[in-house]
Amino acid sequence: MSKGKTRIEHDSLGELEVPEDALWGAQTQRAVENFPVSGLTLPPAFIKALALIKYACAEANVKLGLLDTAIGNAIQAAAEEVMAGRHLEHFPVDIFQTGSGTSTNMNMNEVLARLASEASGLAVHPNDHVNMSQSSNDVIPSAIHVSAAVEIDRQLLPALRHLANTIDLRATELAHVVKTGRTHLMDALPITLGQELGTWRDQILDDITRIEEGGQRLHALPQGGTAVGTGLNAAPEFGDIVCHVLAEKTGLPFHPMKNPFVGIASQDTAVEMSGHLRTLAVSLMKISNDLRWMNSGPLAGLGEIRLPALQPGSSIMPGKVNPVIPEAVAMVCAQVFGNDATITTAGQSGNFQLNVMLPVIAYDLLQSIDILANGARLLADRAIDGFEVDTRRLREALDRNPILVTALNRAIGYEQGAAIAKRAYAEGRPVLDVAAEMTDLSREELVRLLDPIRLTEGGLPE
Repeated sequence: MSKGKTRIEHDSLGELEVPEDALWGAQTQRAVENFPVSGLTLPPAFIKALALIKYACAEANVKLGLLDTAIGNAIQAAAEEVMAGRHLEHFPVDIFQTGSGTSTNMNMNEVLARLASEASGLAVHPNDHVNMSQSSNDVIPSAIHVSAAVEIDRQLLPALRHLANTIDLRATELAHVVKTGRTHLMDALPITLGQELGTWRDQILDDITRIEEGGQRLHALPQGGTAVGTGLNAAPEFGDIVCHVLAEKTGLPFHPMKNPFVGIASQDTAVEMSGHLRTLAVSLMKISNDLRWMNSGPLAGLGEIRLPALQPGSSIMPGKVNPVIPEAVAMVCAQVFGNDATITTAGQSGNFQLNVMLPVIAYDLLQSIDILANGARLLADRAIDGFEVDTRRLREALDRNPILVTALNRAIGYEQGAAIAKRAYAEGRPVLDVAAEMTDLSREELVRLLDPIRLTEGGLPE
């Protein structure tokens, strides 16, 4: 915006100055002045979804004979510009604003009215035309659902499928590489790297299923419920037409909410989806931490794998390389945990017929979706796809693992097994050698019973 130069705009409260080249009007300017809180504004995904809803509402109003076709077309043309990512700098309202998001709704109404008026030469009014048959109270909740559904479909789910596929490829490649399993961070029975990575893969696949199932409820919109859910000032067919247009434009099955009162008074679906995102973050945190432990070292840690060396790890220690991608993803997860706590608190703020923390729900939900999608791709492409396995180190640890004696329980009993394990650990010797000295089992039989790959297959010893 140009500094110093202004024009005069007015609303129902009177006149005030607005930056000369701003597309917004008086109500947006009041919000800019009233809420200098964080500098955080609603993300482009939300702004584009809100413009899409205005596009659909204009079409519905024209079809219902409520709006002049030329004005409707002008509004739609302006909305398409915003949907394409233009004019985003003209949406300056802080997320910490009126809880209904009215300031953001009016910001959109004013921008579209000005664009439409300038392009068509018609007098397009932000309230009477752009906001016809609508209230902030059904528009903003609908925009939360639409933006989240679109971003999940186009960004998050493809990223998660890519991550699951990348893990699966490595799991197949490493299916027969045996390593020491760990419980309580202590040596346990052997597993294969394929089994370990297969666990990660199936966690992500379960997360995909949860998000897909929860996402179905995002497709239900309260649009047409207007201010409180009764539908006053909107034709009975309005919501159906709007949802049909949204479905055509996005390819997603949007439909009117059975009870629009629910979508206006509560944000239960957003809270539910945030919970699924939190669960995904838990999965990604577990995978990231496993990678960090497995990569630890290179000498004093586990040193089972070597993550790709992406950048120097220290400003003072030459040669140090850190697991930067798992660390970054772990921080993403921590942010998502915090966002979920905020969304949960905000979801409880449905006082009577309206939730009054809608903007912060929109911001945090979309941020979680965005950073989880980016984090998942980073984890796949810059950590899991390229790590190398130190098979020699894995084998050495396996040979010294006293817990292998568990495989002898049925042949020699727990007590003698414990004695063998203690001695093997104390002397730093392979369990096989100690068991050969302390039992009557032949070395050939011990080799068969203690074969690590056989131990990863489960079942009873033959």
